[in-house]
Amino acid sequence: MSPSDSSPIWRPFTQHALQKDAILVTRGEGAWLETADGRRILDAISSWWVITHGHRHPRIVQAIKDQADRLDQLIFAGFTHEPAESLARRLVAMTPAGLDHLFYSDSGSTSVEVAIKMALGFFRNRGEPRARVLALEHGYHGDTIGAMSTGARSVFNAAYEPLLFDVTRIPFPRAGAEQATLDALEAACSKGDAAAFVVEPLVLGAGGMLVYGAETLREMRRICAAHDVLFVADEVMTGFGRTGTLFACEQAGIVPDIACYAKGLTGGSLPLAVTMCKAEIFDAHYSTDRARAFFHSSSFTANPIACAAALANLDIWESEDVRGRIARLCAMQEERLARFARSNRFADVRRIGTIAALDLRVNDSGYLATIGPALHDFFVSRGLLLRPLGNTIYVLPPYCVEANELDAVYDAIEEAADRFA
Repeated sequence: MSPSDSSPIWRPFTQHALQKDAILVTRGEGAWLETADGRRILDAISSWWVITHGHRHPRIVQAIKDQADRLDQLIFAGFTHEPAESLARRLVAMTPAGLDHLFYSDSGSTSVEVAIKMALGFFRNRGEPRARVLALEHGYHGDTIGAMSTGARSVFNAAYEPLLFDVTRIPFPRAGAEQATLDALEAACSKGDAAAFVVEPLVLGAGGMLVYGAETLREMRRICAAHDVLFVADEVMTGFGRTGTLFACEQAGIVPDIACYAKGLTGGSLPLAVTMCKAEIFDAHYSTDRARAFFHSSSFTANPIACAAALANLDIWESEDVRGRIARLCAMQEERLARFARSNRFADVRRIGTIAALDLRVNDSGYLATIGPALHDFFVSRGLLLRPLGNTIYVLPPYCVEANELDAVYDAIEEAADRFA
């Protein structure tokens, strides 16, 4: 039995009048999903970019079981627990030096909300009239109000426009036009009212897997620092190896003022996020005046089971050759993309780290292009989970994927081009 019109579930990013059936998955292991009707589907997008080491990594599964036997949930105001304390210390040690404090939340979107509130609270508590937020064009930072406000205005949030606050957009640094981006950022920062610049480092995910260089990221950081504008790195997707390094900011040699991490934090097993910041931001909220406290919370802040899963994930990074797997995957992606580089059926064939993307040349483009669902259905019929962003096909698999499995992905992409281009 598969979920259909009879299901009461309202699924994300789904037009139920067009997509009436959902595939019932009963098991996952490594890079594979198994369905109720006996099919195996290769998870070539890491189940929305969260699975890093593969589904049900045994060490993470065991950590979840062990923690559930000890403590399942705890109010995190006035109380604490060892998984949260250990995880915090280890994250401070492994993230870019200077991110000395962290706030727990439960999703990438809420981690960005926390970052924006940290930035606004920082300037308010310092008595400085800075409240404007800057954001990179085509960005996507989540679906809560603050995150939507910093994200691109589009069909995703058109219905909610009355709720969104105004944001200054900085043009995306397309190849050859990077200086226009830097000039626009300089001009926006020079006005003196900007509190923060929110950016996805090196690659914009939902915006179409748009890639830009580390030098541009480094210059954007320099400009913000020169004008005392807080630099917020949204590493929700890029963190934990996706761009080839543990964190994308490493490639530019920069330390953000605030950084957001989620998706891969638990290896993709459970929802958990952190917003990390420099000490001066925490210190601006530290006072005997209770009105200067940081007013944000979630009932499940620092859930012990999720923290235990994250600790197991960090253990895997420290004891297994994860970086070697990532390097191997980067090379495999590059090798398999090569066949499309000169094809007139594709445009902008690109790769950053473990992420590969290419745009199918069709008349119908953009996120709402009908080619997107058609491609998705075609790939599922080939035993593959690929979820194109309109006519943009991207491959973002777990690090455990094998060469022959990737071959099947790229063979299917070529077959899709034969059919649809």
